[in-house]
Amino acid sequence: MLRFTLHYGIHFIVPLLVAFLFFKEQRLKVGLILLAGILLDLDHFLATPIFDADRCSINFHPLHTYWAMGIYCLMLFWRTTRIWGIAFLIHMVADLADCLFIRSNL
Repeated sequence: MLRFTLHYGIHFIVPLLVAFLFFKEQRLKVGLILLAGILLDLDHFLATPIFDADRCSINFHPLHTYWAMGIYCLMLFWRTTRIWGIAFLIHMVADLADCLFIRSNL
């Protein structure tokens, strides 16, 4: 239950907190974009099986690779892509937390 709460808390609560705390003027728009970071999970449809509770997404799915994360970090440097970069990096943190739980056998 802790793993589920942490993983989905990062996916859904953290983006809203970031929008509320750091983007007060546009918190609704930014919040929706940050929540849309979950769209990175569309690459799970390329895997067989699509969902495996014991599989670490990091460096397994194409949009979860270290190369992709490098691009998400680069997105932070341009105003037009910054919010999406933050959204995708929050997504990676959620999936990394999930991977750490898998590896710790908790």
